[in-house]
Amino acid sequence: MHTVMVILGGLMVLVLCLLAARVIGGAGPGPMLTAVKLFLPLWFVGAAINLWIGVARAGYSVAEELPIFLVVFGGPAAVALLLWWKLSRG
Repeated sequence: MHTVMVILGGLMVLVLCLLAARVIGGAGPGPMLTAVKLFLPLWFVGAAINLWIGVARAGYSVAEELPIFLVVFGGPAAVALLLWWKLSRG
């Protein structure tokens, strides 16, 4: 359940980045592409913090947490990359 909540949190961060881009940069694909470019490293850090908490506090090994990290980072990142692809084509 924790993993699902973290993934949903990542998707919420993506939405917030996109909303901020719309408010600050206006309409059009340019600001949205910038938002996606900013989201990816931001979410990587967030997912890495989740990995660190799993290792340091929950007692899992890095080998146990790494697949979870890939899912936690990969889900929202895949949505962001799909959005980036769509925006850059149109």
